[in-house]
Parts: sequence; structure tokens; C-alpha cells
Amino acid sequence: MDTHAPSPRPSDGLTILSVPRLDEPALRAGLEALLKDAVASGASVGFHAPLDPVLNGAFWDEIAADLAKGRLTLLIARDEAGAVVGCVQLAPSPKQNARHRAEVRKLLVHSAQRRRGIARRLMEALYASARDQGRVVLQLDTLAGDVGEPFYRATGWTQVGVLPEHTLEADGRYHDTVLFHRRL
Repeated sequence: MDTHAPSPRPSDGLTILSVPRLDEPALRAGLEALLKDAVASGASVGFHAPLDPVLNGAFWDEIAADLAKGRLTLLIARDEAGAVVGCVQLAPSPKQNARHRAEVRKLLVHSAQRRRGIARRLMEALYASARDQGRVVLQLDTLAGDVGEPFYRATGWTQVGVLPEHTLEADGRYHDTVLFHRRL
């Protein structure tokens, strides 16, 4: 594994790594468990609970393919025991007139590990990776009213709009999505 990101802080044992491929079975299992936990704990990340294992596997197959083609950067957080406790993705725009921007996707932190600064550490590493790639404008979206919304505001993101009824959640209702922007 490549370690583009900051080294572990001695006080918490957390390590942030840039993962160039998903061929390590333990890593793949850890990521699948992380997504399953996120969906089970109510994260709006494109799936409904309970997460179908086939959909979970297919999602990570797609991520593996994007990594292999260089279309994505995947950062993971591992605890002192080596367990995957978080991840985030950076998807640079392939467009000629958009070589300066990228989309942030799927910031996930295991529900048992939240409120420890893992999301902030993942985002700091993502910002460094984006800068290394020449990306200075980032965008993301999150479910309106979700825990991600105040997190992004508190960490320097600017809300630029709302997409009404953008998602159909498990409760059967449409929900708005908030769009955010950040200049590095």
C-alpha cells in the first residue's frame, strides 16, 4: 500500500493510507464491513438497509476498477490493530476544462469509531492528495439534515445549493440533497 497521507499520530494509533488497489482480501472485507455498518447506522450513501451483500460486493468491484484505471483515489483509516475504521474517495474530473476540480465521495467512519476525529483526518489527507493532483476545487453532496451537513459546514465547506427530492430513502420519501463547494 502507498502511504501518501500523514503518518499515524502517536496518541491514537490511527493511520491514513492511500490504497492503489483492492487485491488484499482483508482490506476488501474491511471495506465491505465498513459500508455495511454505514448503511445499517443510517448513512445515506446510495443504499438502503439492510445492505444486500451482492450490492456491497458490486460497489467495491466498481471502486477496484476505477482505482485500476486511475479514475479514483481511495483513502482509508486503520486503527492500531489494522482494522479499517474509515474511508473517503476523491474522483478527479476527467474533463479538459475541469482538470482543477474533483468530487469527494463516500466519507465513511465506522459507527463505533465516530467522534474521534477520523473524518477530519481523512479529509485532511484527501485535501493533500487533491493538491498533489493539481485539484484546487472540490465538490460533494450530502443528504439534507444528515450528520454530514453540519460537519462539512464546520470544516470550511460552503453550501452552494439544494437539489429538491434528489434521493428516495428507505422510508419511501424523497429527500433533498445539499451541494457543497470548497476551494483549497
